This record gives sequence, C-alpha cells and structure tokens, in this order.
Amino acid sequence: MRFLNPMPSYDLTYDDVFMAPRRSSVTSRLDVDLTSTDALRLPLPLVVANMTAISGRRMAETVARRGGVAIIPQDLPTSIVAETIGRVKAAHTVFDTPVYVDPGVTIGEALNLLPKRAHGMVVVVDDGVPIGLLGPSEAAGLDRFVQVHEAMSTDLTLVDPSTPPAEVFELLNVRRHRVALAVQDGRLAGLMTAKGALRATLYPPALDGDGRLRVGAAVGISKDVERRAAELLDAGADVLVMDTAHGHQERMIEGLRVVRAMLTDRGSTLPLVAGNVVTAEGTADLIEAGADVVKVGVGPGAMCTTRMQTGVGRPQFSSVLECSAEANAAGKAIWADGGVRHPRDVALALAAGAGAVMIGSWFAGTHESAGDLVTDHDGRPYKESFGMASARAVRMRTREQSRFERARAALFEEGISHSRMYLDPARPGVEDLIDFIVAGVRSSCTYAGARTLPEFAANAVVGIQSASGFNEGRPVHSSW
Repeated sequence: MRFLNPMPSYDLTYDDVFMAPRRSSVTSRLDVDLTSTDALRLPLPLVVANMTAISGRRMAETVARRGGVAIIPQDLPTSIVAETIGRVKAAHTVFDTPVYVDPGVTIGEALNLLPKRAHGMVVVVDDGVPIGLLGPSEAAGLDRFVQVHEAMSTDLTLVDPSTPPAEVFELLNVRRHRVALAVQDGRLAGLMTAKGALRATLYPPALDGDGRLRVGAAVGISKDVERRAAELLDAGADVLVMDTAHGHQERMIEGLRVVRAMLTDRGSTLPLVAGNVVTAEGTADLIEAGADVVKVGVGPGAMCTTRMQTGVGRPQFSSVLECSAEANAAGKAIWADGGVRHPRDVALALAAGAGAVMIGSWFAGTHESAGDLVTDHDGRPYKESFGMASARAVRMRTREQSRFERARAALFEEGISHSRMYLDPARPGVEDLIDFIVAGVRSSCTYAGARTLPEFAANAVVGIQSASGFNEGRPVHSSW
C-alpha cells in the first residue's frame, strides 16, 4: 500500500482515509480470491469477535458456512464451549440448521423460535420426520394456543443432502416454495432457502481437515491458561485466541509461551492468536512469545470506553498499518479488531495489510447473535450487546469468586453494559451483512487491480481526507 499524498504526522482512523482507483485488468468481482492471508487461510477474511452477546453456536455455524470463523468467548465454562464446538462440528456444511418443533407445540411457542434463524421458518417434525412448515403467513389470524399441526403447510420440497445448491434453487423456483428440506434416511437433516442456495454457490465454507465447519475459542490470561487451552484443543477448536484488553503485558507473554510449549509438546500446529496491541513493539513481542496472529486494536470498538476513560488507545487504521508491517516482516499476520462500521472499513483494513478483519458489534444486531430478540416501544427489534470489559461481563467472568471480590471487580469497568443494537430491516441476518461486506471488498479489489488479498495490500493507493470529504461520500436516502 502507498499513500496518494504525503503521509501525515498524526494517526488515522478509517474515516480519515479513502482509496483511489487505479488502472485495472480485473473485469469481475468474481475474479477476486478473498482467502485470508493469516495462518488460518479462511475462504473469507472475516472473524466474529469473542463477545458473549454475539458469538455462539448459531453465529459460528452460519459464518463458517460462508467461509469465515467465529470465536467462542472465554467467559463460558470449558464444558459449555466444548459442547458448542461439538455441535458446530456436527452441523451440515451446506444446508442451514433448522428450527423444529413437535406437532403438539402451540403456534405461540413456535413463533417465539422464529428469530433464532434468519430463514424465518419452523419445521414441524414427528419423531424426526418433517411433516410441515410454519411461518408468519401460516400463523396469521390464528389464536396463539392453536397447535402447529392445525396451521402448518404440508406442501413440502424434500431433497437429498447431497443435492447441489443450484438444483435446489431451480426446484424452489419451479415449485414457488420458500425452503427446501434436506432429508437423510427419512429424518430432517437441514434446510435451504433460495437465497441460501445462491450463497452456497458463491461462498466456500471454512472446513477443517475432516471436512467439518471450523470454529475457534478464546482463552483468557487470568486463570490456568495451559489447562483451558489443552481442553479446548481436545474439544476440537480450530484456533485458540489468547485475549485481553492490554495484550502487551508480561502475563500475556508468559501465557503465550506456556501455551505454545504445550502445543509443541503435543505436536499440534493449531494457530495461536494473541492480543490486543496497537504498536510494532507489541506485535513483535507477542510474535516472539509464540503468536501466529496478533490481534490489533485498543479502543475502536463500539462497546469500548477505554479511550474516554483512560486516554489509552490508537486510531485504528494507523494501528493496523504499523502492526501488519511488523507482522509481515516476521512471516506472521494480524487481525484488525474493531472500528469497522461499513464495508469500506473492512476493505481499508485489508489494504493496510490485515490478514483478516474481526467484527463484533456490527454483527450484534442480527438473528444469529447470541442474545434474545427484544422489541422496543415503537416495535423495532433489537438485541442487547455489552463490552467484554463492562461491569456486566466482569460479573460473568468472576462468577466463581466471593460476593465481595465480585463487587470490587465490578467497580473497574471499561465498557458499555447495556446497548441496543437494532436489526437493520434490509439486512437482519449476519449473512445479509456478509453479502454487503463481500460485495464492497470484492469491488475494492477490482478498483485496485488486485485478484488476491496480497495483491490488494500491495496495489492499494490510499489518500487522506477531511471530515467533509468523508461526509461527501455518504449516500443520501431522501432528497435534501
């Protein structure tokens, strides 16, 4: 990457910069390979942040099917994380996981399950065999205590799980059905919408060596780091993330060395991620201690109050630019963690050299995030989100300590405990946001004349802009 105009003496956020187009021979977005340039080599360079309100089983399955990876948070008991990893590994790699109920369940109960998945359908099964479908249209005008077998649609499109997505799309188009149900040995195995079929032809899933969906897990640095890391390795995690707000500290460095030694002793090549830092020095120290990937970002996240409370942090674009240069020189990579609010921000992070981009709050307001869907007084749906250094998160993290110790720890928070992340009516599912992001990043690569992310980072020309320059680029959704 090079600057279009002289590099300023001050640090830059994503809003401060733009990318200039250059001569390109790339004629189609589909000619661009978005494989991440980190140790994971993901088909899509997107990582879901290890935030309790965001990253769970639903998110992990969905994002992995589209080529990214989700990191299960460190606040959960190891047994729960192991169970989550197991269920993700058992999920179908192409067909979506269905929401299903027994025939005797009430419509009200079934409708309460609809927000769990973006496809908006509940499958009615009898001893594992699909017998009907229920959605809002089937339930319209009916008492919520009516049983689902009295309201469900019984006109089903059934396919084998090996059916190519393109054939599923054509079948749904001909039959004018909303979803196809995958059935194996007579039992429900998955579900696919027409849009899901299209996505399955565009996004290769992120798979492990055994052809199962990939999922990561986070490890804190405050407890028995080696034991938890070993248990997560045994549970089948595909990447371990050693995470703390201040990653450039002795406890992190010592913990990294311990976990790296454990992985080496066990002959494991599992990628090890550590952070967070914002300087080349911090990046170099974590790599020297054993990190394959360094997580970069202090304070840019929507739920983080660190900069306002402590004055500590750094504008994210400059952090990514400096840290990625240091990591690349060592043959390693970074994840740009935080501060992305638009597809342009993801593209700029990759242009600055990030191996992948970590997203948190942007994905909180989706059907797949871990929280329950709530409706405000205007009828707008939202999910509650909170920072991982907030009092709410600290209470969860210290649940095994005495009441006195928990109360004392809760006094020191650096994050928002309650935030409403509204679902975008146009993009209520995480796959909708992924489509939005990928379309932008692919197009950015064509403007830079790049067919791969290494070419993109090499070719990108970035300029500095004023606040009015940034605002000039905003679309106008109604007349002025």
